[in-house]
Amino acid sequence: MTAESTTGSVYEFDSPMFREALAQFDRVGEMIGLDDNIHARLRVPQRAMVVAFPFRHDVYRDVETVFGYRVQHVLSMGPTKGGVRYAADVSLGEVAALAMLMTWKCAIVGLPFGGAKGGVRVDPTRLSSPEKQRVTRRYTSEIINFIGPNKDIPAPDMGTDEQTMAWMMDTYSQNVGHTVPAVVTGKPLALGGSTARREATGRGAISLLPTAALRLGMTVEGARVAIHGFGNVGQYAAVAATELGCRVIAVSDISGGVHREDGIDVEEAMAWVAEHRSLEGYEGGDRITNEELLELECEVLLPAAIAGVITGENAGRIKARLVIEGANGPTTLEADRILEERGIMVVPDVLANAGGVTVSYFEWVQDLQNYFWSENQIVGRLREIMNSAFSEVLDVADQEGVGLRTAALIKGIRRVARAKVARGVFP
Repeated sequence: MTAESTTGSVYEFDSPMFREALAQFDRVGEMIGLDDNIHARLRVPQRAMVVAFPFRHDVYRDVETVFGYRVQHVLSMGPTKGGVRYAADVSLGEVAALAMLMTWKCAIVGLPFGGAKGGVRVDPTRLSSPEKQRVTRRYTSEIINFIGPNKDIPAPDMGTDEQTMAWMMDTYSQNVGHTVPAVVTGKPLALGGSTARREATGRGAISLLPTAALRLGMTVEGARVAIHGFGNVGQYAAVAATELGCRVIAVSDISGGVHREDGIDVEEAMAWVAEHRSLEGYEGGDRITNEELLELECEVLLPAAIAGVITGENAGRIKARLVIEGANGPTTLEADRILEERGIMVVPDVLANAGGVTVSYFEWVQDLQNYFWSENQIVGRLREIMNSAFSEVLDVADQEGVGLRTAALIKGIRRVARAKVARGVFP
């Protein structure tokens, strides 16, 4: 069997994001001489479930049917791991792409997971809390035989949060007849969640800044940081950046952005968002658009919102010396090439935002053992894992003469391929 023999099957998952993920994988697979059989096997997810289910709105007789998805990319590394997102444009192809990227991400930082992802095609902003609970419980019931602490462990993603995970855990536990905290991660602390999980992705990304700055000959103290996306990831990245002595000069969300050259008051901005749900109306600086934020004069740009915001059209106008990808897929392949040609370092998403899944791993282990760690232990271990992985990726980049994204994928894909070869083919 060759990679070409899976060509037809990839159309089942066709989407712009899946094509991007597949193009990255094919390019790196060819570069490292990946075995044809392994290449063919890893081009498509091992398992995918599509469900359609009804839920009641708050007006009892109003019933809506929505689609849900859960995709497991590879099962050879251990149980699969990945978030669940609620969004109006979620598709099987998007979820499949994110599952593939989760496989590489877990392998890059050395976690014993394959990649998975899930989603429900519904706009969470138009759901009341009771409606969101009904969607979550029904979705969990539909995929219940697909997930489990030793099978597949969901986590929060776009449009979901720790309350969503609490409902998922409770639904699963009610069905099996006993409490199973380890079935999901990103839960409230009262249900076996881990301290430092909420801020892990943002803090993990910023933990790589000192090493990247050293590589670039750049001073961290006083470095100007612009953050595109001021949700969970962006907010805690801003906190971590200020703790390092950086100056967060701009933040933005769906309502637009705020720029202040002598530094945004991060705590004030977070308090405003907590009260008003967005930065709209916040007067802690000059109002700017999201597009303008991306092109500001700064040392560090952290895209932490959605995919595809740095493109071939605007990559030539990016003025940052360092881009740390907090979001999944914020930089297109064309933009990546332009930034590399311009000498702008890009710490790729498969490494930079792996802090979330790393602390999710810690949470899973703690739940299985019924033994919980201190915040200092978790934060210290997170920094150790992230920076060790970054050092290894830098070594691969130097040895192979490639950019950091390619180097990270080389590291991750090689690890998964070795596991595939070692396990062999059944029967």
